[in-house]
Amino acid sequence: MSGTNKNAAAKKKPMRPKRPAAGNAPGKRPADSMAKSRCPYSKQCGGCDWIDVPYEEQLIRKQETVRKMVGKYGEVAPVIGADNPLHYRCKVHAVFGKGPQGKVISGIYREGTHRIVPVSGCLIEDERADRIIRSIRELAVSFRLPIYDEDTGRGCLRHVLIRTSRAFDQIMVVLVTGSSEFPSRKNFVKALTVLHPEITTVIQNINGKKTSMILGDRQSVLYGKGSIEDELCGLRFRISPGSFFQVDPAQAQTLYETAVRFAHLTGEEKVIDAYCGTGTIGQVCAGRAGEVIGVESNPEAVRDARENAERNNIDNIRFVRADAGEYMMQLASTGERVDTVMMDPPRSGASRQFLKALVTLAPERIVYVSCEPGSLARDLKILTDSGY
Repeated sequence: MSGTNKNAAAKKKPMRPKRPAAGNAPGKRPADSMAKSRCPYSKQCGGCDWIDVPYEEQLIRKQETVRKMVGKYGEVAPVIGADNPLHYRCKVHAVFGKGPQGKVISGIYREGTHRIVPVSGCLIEDERADRIIRSIRELAVSFRLPIYDEDTGRGCLRHVLIRTSRAFDQIMVVLVTGSSEFPSRKNFVKALTVLHPEITTVIQNINGKKTSMILGDRQSVLYGKGSIEDELCGLRFRISPGSFFQVDPAQAQTLYETAVRFAHLTGEEKVIDAYCGTGTIGQVCAGRAGEVIGVESNPEAVRDARENAERNNIDNIRFVRADAGEYMMQLASTGERVDTVMMDPPRSGASRQFLKALVTLAPERIVYVSCEPGSLARDLKILTDSGY
């Protein structure tokens, strides 16, 4: 959603929602998906409510959902669908545990629970990642690797996180363990990379806390350089285990090109990229703006963003590790002017503090990238009540 200050002359621009996932959408499971599913796990895991609805019909239904939620704020343009809505996820997570008779299982938590649904393959995940996870499960058995127990907090292997690069065929495997102890880790990694020579780096991440977070604060590189690279909009981006990067690179390129087009940059503007992650949107903007400031609270993402800008030879962008709302409020208090704010908040939307800071800073134009139409509608009401 692109919005302009009430004092700006530019007319309102249409909203193009982020591509709907092949399996997920707002609302309850459609009645026509209750028959035999194309996915053997869909009725157990709850992660792909719409997997059995034809994709073209998904787009129509989701278009209508977005229109009902935010249509009063402006024109809702046609959804830009994916060329291939299957096996698009370049970030894949599996939780490990023990099943009946102590069998090692891996999969995903059933919706709303901590009960593991064993999964061998997923229709929306990168197939290379699924094959690697199956191998890790088999190696865990052959190496007699202790599997983490959530109730006791004991055991070794807890999660596996895999990130893949489509542009450069690089694959990162993150083995999340409950402590620093990892029996036969060198032999385990050697066996894994022999089975899958396509793996370019393996990392052990340590998370011993009782938490729903996948990654812990400590990690060590066991193989390779500890990161991978991918490409968007002609730019290269370094991706670390905890970095934010869109899970569908093909559609992410469409998304960023659309967002930057809505910004109407002329080469003179001062732009803030709020919630910037690894700096993707900001760096795409940099070639068409005067100055870009990326603001992000995650230190690992800020480090990657700075390295990405250097790798892409972009010298008119800088990154600040800070809360975006607090940073913008500081700018406003000093009388600093900003022409455009690009914002891509989490699914829950922007905080009240952030929106207050945004209105106080009063940029000429706001481009809001949203992954949840409900929180988008809530935030648009605040922004339009404030003059946008």
